[in-house]
Amino acid sequence: MAKNIPALYGSLVFNDKVMRNKLPKDMYKALRKTIENGTHLELDVANSVAVAMKEWAVENGATHYTHWFQPMTGFTAEKHDSFITPSGDGEVIMDFSGKELIKGEPDASSFPSGGLRATFEARGYTAWDPTSPAFIKDGTLYIPTAFCSYSGEALDKKTPLLRSMETLSTEAVRMLKLLGNDTVTGVSTTIGPEQEYFLVDKELYKKRKDLVFCGRTLFGAPAPKGQEMEDHYFGTLKPRVSAYMHDLDEELWKLGIPAKTKHNEVAPAQHELAPIFDTANVAVDHNQLTMEVMKKVADKHGLVCLLHEKPFEGINGSGKHNNWSLVTNDGVNLLNPGTTPAQNIQFLVFLMAVIKAVDDYADLMRVSACGAGNDHRLGGNEAPPAIVSIFLGDELSAVLQSIENDTYFGKQEKIQMNIGATVLPHFTKDNTDRNRTSPFAFTGNKFEFRMLGSSASVANPNMVLNTAVAEALSQFYKELEGTAPEDMEHAVHELIKRAIRKHKKVIFNGNGYSEEWVAEAEKRGLYNLASTPEALPRFIADKNVELFTKHHIFTKEEIYSRYEILLENYVKTIGIESRTLQEMLTKDFLPAVSSYTGTVARDTASRKAFLPSLSTEKEEKLVTELTAAYETLTGKLEVLKQMTREVDGIEDMQKAADACHEKVLPLMEELRVCASDAEAKIPDEILGYPTYDQLLFSL
Repeated sequence: MAKNIPALYGSLVFNDKVMRNKLPKDMYKALRKTIENGTHLELDVANSVAVAMKEWAVENGATHYTHWFQPMTGFTAEKHDSFITPSGDGEVIMDFSGKELIKGEPDASSFPSGGLRATFEARGYTAWDPTSPAFIKDGTLYIPTAFCSYSGEALDKKTPLLRSMETLSTEAVRMLKLLGNDTVTGVSTTIGPEQEYFLVDKELYKKRKDLVFCGRTLFGAPAPKGQEMEDHYFGTLKPRVSAYMHDLDEELWKLGIPAKTKHNEVAPAQHELAPIFDTANVAVDHNQLTMEVMKKVADKHGLVCLLHEKPFEGINGSGKHNNWSLVTNDGVNLLNPGTTPAQNIQFLVFLMAVIKAVDDYADLMRVSACGAGNDHRLGGNEAPPAIVSIFLGDELSAVLQSIENDTYFGKQEKIQMNIGATVLPHFTKDNTDRNRTSPFAFTGNKFEFRMLGSSASVANPNMVLNTAVAEALSQFYKELEGTAPEDMEHAVHELIKRAIRKHKKVIFNGNGYSEEWVAEAEKRGLYNLASTPEALPRFIADKNVELFTKHHIFTKEEIYSRYEILLENYVKTIGIESRTLQEMLTKDFLPAVSSYTGTVARDTASRKAFLPSLSTEKEEKLVTELTAAYETLTGKLEVLKQMTREVDGIEDMQKAADACHEKVLPLMEELRVCASDAEAKIPDEILGYPTYDQLLFSL
């Protein structure tokens, strides 16, 4: 039965339409003023909103409310309270006040704080974010909130993002007014995070301890077929996958999440979902919610949604492409070149600010994509390298080159594409191709940051990008401040010329996967931070601490606390993977190797005794190979156990992370290779767990 999608969309969201209908006009206007201009919200307005929100929630079946926040765990958190209040006569009323709306008090002691709080200091606060709409899920009203400690330090990912959005808006508006734009009052960052993921059968998933505990397989022989036929990308959706995607769209639409595109990705069992752009704050909340809903809907379909960056060795991993742009309050995309980009001063200033920001803070961009899972993906042939560079395309590169060299760049005529068959329509060619090997690519009217891992929050990269661009605009403003209006065009031309010469080293339009680029990037002085332990110290580098503190994104204490949290998360992740690998090899795989080796040896001996002339060379070779694998695995396993215990005893988190990267992971890789090679020689029914071919091709 066809559904009324417009009526379904946002039906569980306390959106502008609901607020306009439920709130008194003066209260609605006051709330809109807070949302649009960032003004302080008065308690009487909060009380009015709380009453309307509660009535709407109860009408839609909600019995509880929760302050929904994003602590430094990488996940979301929630504590549910009911609307009921005893009335004194043995009955209850449904009540919800403005104070309950704007402030909550979750226990903060068990969330990561990186040393900001002592474990016995429990109090924390959640504060309502009115710019992100509340919604209903599973009978509970969810209120998006920020999360801070008793002493006011940010303990979440939303607070720094909101700070960066305000900072960027302030600097962008200053610059636009200097350039003669007197109508703009605010600038927002918009993002559209493309979400890649894998789907596997739930019953098979439950039989793999590595998938359950780590989200990725720690060893496994490759399936006879992988992605080499290139037949899965954009291929026909299988019925179970199609049914899942259909239900996922509907659940997301109810929550006001503009899920737009769905398709098969490159690897078998891999897929992608992409939303329509939204303001950064709302888009971050939506992406967190999307990941949660993806898993929940998968469970209903007898599936499991894997969001790990590299669940399977030998095929593509999953990223999250962060499409980022700048839009004024009157709807102008500041990264849209227009018809004459060479003459568009406004566009060129903001384009150059982004280039400068990425060059100056490429290390922070890399840090924002850090993670144990993403380390397996970055630099592989399906992902951008760990070197941050910018792809601009031929036309924009030529525009900047002409400015640098004071040469004329003529208007480029739009090219009509003629494919050659009369029946096919002509269409206009884009002014730039796409470069899938670039970590940060200009794609027409936005930049696509492609380094981020599929399981990560998009808050961090957007916070970094917003702040870095704000700093670039601040520096440009100082250079142009005081310039007479009639001299502004020339002054901008000279500023861009200086900036190009200084920052063009970060521009690279070629193949980011090539070895030649690695060597060239080193010559240019670009960072190549291949792993999380290598990258994270850049977070606390003096220039980066200065950036964040100058723009009030973090205090110095908040920066160092996040550095400690990220290191600790990395060490804990590797520790869990190591212990899981030890358990799987000890309890599952080595017994299977021993059992099958014994069976083959006994069968071979029996056949040889029955028929002495029979050749058993192949069987004997198999026994020898499996016996050698068993001995190798047991020996290396003991070393891994010892290494893991040693890392557990290292108190300095940077040293512990370095040890994980330099010692534990290489040994785990040796064990993976050996076990995968041996697994290929053992029948599936002996193994007792599902193999790659079952996991990847069972749907």
